[in-house]
Amino acid sequence: MNYSQYRQLFYSEINQPDEKIDLAKAALYLALEYEPEFDPDEYLNALDTMADEVREKLPETLYPLQIIKTINNYLYDDLGFAGNTIDYYDPQNSFLNQVIERRTGIPITLSLVYLEIANRINFPMVGIGMPGHFLIRPDFEEAGIYVDAFNRGEILFPQDCQERLATIYGRGVELQPQFLAKVSKKQFLARMLTNLKGIYLNRNEGLKAIAAIDRILLLFPDAIVEKRDRGVLYYQLNFWAEARQDLESYLVNLPQAEDAEIIRQLLASMSQDL
Repeated sequence: MNYSQYRQLFYSEINQPDEKIDLAKAALYLALEYEPEFDPDEYLNALDTMADEVREKLPETLYPLQIIKTINNYLYDDLGFAGNTIDYYDPQNSFLNQVIERRTGIPITLSLVYLEIANRINFPMVGIGMPGHFLIRPDFEEAGIYVDAFNRGEILFPQDCQERLATIYGRGVELQPQFLAKVSKKQFLARMLTNLKGIYLNRNEGLKAIAAIDRILLLFPDAIVEKRDRGVLYYQLNFWAEARQDLESYLVNLPQAEDAEIIRQLLASMSQDL
């Protein structure tokens, strides 16, 4: 596999059992491919320092809500971390180094900072892939509480999550159990990359969107819809050999897909122009 140096670092990190993946390292390697001028160790050390400072502030009696309150006070009051409501779709909000540097980001990257601090003080937390708004929670059964890292560590209960969904979608949405299920580390990274893919598509930066899709497919090689999307982007950029490979693979796997005829037309148009 002919990966760039930075993509090889990402691949090496994710090419192991999920529980052994270091999320912070993988996220920094993800960012390196777009911004190759920083040292990941500098930001891993910054997370270590933050965790040490939180540990010094913890009360003697450790209850989950007290630990969350301590992290919240430190991150949002002392350091000034905040959700980026001004420029939500800035790609830098998806790069962990920039989030640590600028102290602002989107729900999933602020959740990552929070998770990394919590895990370093032996208070393991996990990501919750709620549609439209990423959350985290303590990693023990029946925790019953969720933390919104984008909104100053606000503590939510299931009913709050239901109301948050209704606000996001502008209508009543029934809270399904899977909406509050914890995500694996690979799913976490795929969601970060899916955000980047969408941002770069909206900015008409096709090659950067392809780079995001490439790494989604490293995480989940069977994500055939991602191959279709990459094939369409290759087609738009006139990389027809690559486009043909992805689009033909899509049709082999999903010959009855709703858009199969459109994909066949794209393939036919490339054949006519050879």
